[in-house]
Amino acid sequence: MELHIRLEGRKGLAEQLYRQLRAGIDSGHLAAGTQLPPTRLLAEQLGVSRKTVAEAYSRLTYDNLLSGVVGRGTFISPRHTLRQGDSEHIPLAAADTLERWRQRATVLAQRALDAPSRYDFIGGASSKSQFPYDQWRSCMNYALRRSQRHPERQFSAQGLPELREAITHHIAFTRGIQCAPSDVLVCNGAQQALDLIARVLVEPGCKVAMEDPGYPPARQLFQALGARMQSVPVDDQGLCVEQIEDGTRLIYVTPSHQFPLGMPMAAPRREALLARAAELGALIIEDDYDCEFRYQGPAAEALQRMDRHGLVAYVGTFSKTLLPELRLGYAVLPPAVLQAACVAKHLSDWHSPTLQQWALARFLAEGHLNKHIRRCHEVYSARRERILARLDGDLAPWFDAVPASAGFHLSALAKPGVDVELLISLARKVEVGLYSLAPFFSEAPVRPGLLLGFGAIELLDIDPALDRVADTLQRLS
Repeated sequence: MELHIRLEGRKGLAEQLYRQLRAGIDSGHLAAGTQLPPTRLLAEQLGVSRKTVAEAYSRLTYDNLLSGVVGRGTFISPRHTLRQGDSEHIPLAAADTLERWRQRATVLAQRALDAPSRYDFIGGASSKSQFPYDQWRSCMNYALRRSQRHPERQFSAQGLPELREAITHHIAFTRGIQCAPSDVLVCNGAQQALDLIARVLVEPGCKVAMEDPGYPPARQLFQALGARMQSVPVDDQGLCVEQIEDGTRLIYVTPSHQFPLGMPMAAPRREALLARAAELGALIIEDDYDCEFRYQGPAAEALQRMDRHGLVAYVGTFSKTLLPELRLGYAVLPPAVLQAACVAKHLSDWHSPTLQQWALARFLAEGHLNKHIRRCHEVYSARRERILARLDGDLAPWFDAVPASAGFHLSALAKPGVDVELLISLARKVEVGLYSLAPFFSEAPVRPGLLLGFGAIELLDIDPALDRVADTLQRLS
């Protein structure tokens, strides 16, 4: 590979070469440790004498920017980055807009940057130890062979037909969702599904209603698009539908497993929500983020199945069921929304990764997902029962568990006198990762408590972790 140098004229060539190499080193484009071409080779490439290159190299070496290694060559020396005053940055006209985006960083994004604790109750993380790596590897090999034989170079933004058909069968079996493959849009995780739906529905100033407490990335997304957010409180029956304001265009809910508290939306509330949406002409986003895992009682009927007017967009994901790294989700959309969302998807990234779509379609068709869910259900159920036993036992003086029958997290509300934030800080010092409910509240009064995820913590680690929490609570008391 040739070093990019441009010399003009035939005078001052060594000076020109020195300045261009110096600029590349100062800017970081020529990184520390990079080997420069030998003087003879660079002279031939530039059409100059070897003496010219040697002179430039010598000056850079004198400036401690280059160093020679006997028998190996000339390398750029380690040094500090661009010095103050070497360049002047002009403020961008969009500086205020950029600052607003920087301020939208969510608590969930910050959690991803934190080092995990030895015992971590983080929510939304699945058990990697249960993932069927061998079966997935076989499906990825199939996808590679399929890609090699496939003559096409362009793919539909809506997703591969075989994956959309496999998703249709899966959600019909697990959730009773009534749809055709033509109603399904494949996305890069549920978050992109929310983004696409919001992008084609939300305009600056329009009203969007969502649960409070609720899912922060959804709230941040709607606000970023200029929506006027309405925080609708929840009680033990779910969303307080009667408080949804007139003029609302979009309603975001997690009815099967309210995020973060965990209770399901009662059937009368579901009926009332559909009726209110029909009055408003509002679209409901039903985020069924961890619907596959249910531990007691019959599964609550999905809003999409109850919908008779094309007012529900059903959103699901495989990132939580399988692996976070997979980043594949889907949305079942009403005809009025689907075409616009497909256009937005095409403008965003053309289509989701085809290799992963082929692999996932094969994975679903061969029954690996259902087997994986059954296997994880047993594992998660045991973990859940152990946490509930401790909350009903020695931790009962400090916390009350919120009734929840699905997913792989549960919430525990703190009793009066418990300083949740101090507990979290002290627990971190004894290698236990606990997480507060407070960041999920927007306008509703904060109900102090913990979100306890059990997807990523092993069963045998739960008691040692909660022993440390109990000891910390005893000291605080």
